[in-house]
Amino acid sequence: MRNILLFFTLIFCGCCLGQTTDLMRVEWTRIPQVDSDNSISRFRSFINFPIPLSWEGSYLIPGFEYRHITLDIDDPVPYDANDAKTFQVFRATMAYTFKFKNDWRFGARAGVELASNFERADFLGRDVRFSGAAYLIRDRSAEEVEKPNRWVIGLQYSTNQGRPFPLPVINYFRQFHPQWSYSIGTPKTNLKHSFNDKHSVQAYISLDGFFSNLQNNRVVTNPDGTTAVADNISMTQIISGLGYEFNFAKNFYFYAYAAYTLYNELRLRDENRDNVFNLNENNTGYFRTGVKYKI
Repeated sequence: MRNILLFFTLIFCGCCLGQTTDLMRVEWTRIPQVDSDNSISRFRSFINFPIPLSWEGSYLIPGFEYRHITLDIDDPVPYDANDAKTFQVFRATMAYTFKFKNDWRFGARAGVELASNFERADFLGRDVRFSGAAYLIRDRSAEEVEKPNRWVIGLQYSTNQGRPFPLPVINYFRQFHPQWSYSIGTPKTNLKHSFNDKHSVQAYISLDGFFSNLQNNRVVTNPDGTTAVADNISMTQIISGLGYEFNFAKNFYFYAYAAYTLYNELRLRDENRDNVFNLNENNTGYFRTGVKYKI
């Protein structure tokens, strides 16, 4: 299972510059847990500000993202869950992109984030994470070609990964019919049908999750009486489902997704990223809705 998860992580990991044209998003996610009284709720919002530069086709793109994750833990757990049910993520990024040959574009992004339960009055060094990415993008989706398409290839690194090497990112998009298109790779693989300029539906598979530091480590008591120390908490999900989008105003879209997890793991880990305790690993439903602005 670890090898399968790594395979999907290599394919789906990351949010790719040039792959998404969303400039703003506000969304809410609900994840009930099967065979459990636990559940997960998440509020997420982000905004990006493209700033055109003097070199034609080049942009500087600062961005900010906020996430608030709530774990409703009603099942008994072998550790002190007080102050370990609410987590926040503050992320700031700076990206740069420019066109350099024919349909090719280069993009790079650097970011810093705070991810913690913030049970103390301030933040710790362990709350801080860094990320970086570089991409090559061949975009023929806006041209008068028979079948618009786009390639994205690159590398992405984050200190969240716990690995001393970057992960590859690859995505291919193709519109093979005026009302049909597909995308394979990151951040998701999908098959999309557009009824008209207002309404569209899609079937998709994607990766979701979060990582957060625990400012005060938790001592977990195992069934055999031994103990282990948890340093952080993470969730990893591979999800598959259906989505709907409604273009209700110029560049503004309402969207709703209903899915089911193919892989679901919510776990406490130690400072070496080894598992300490699994809160849940049963597959479950997944619901997400929100509003976005895209170009």
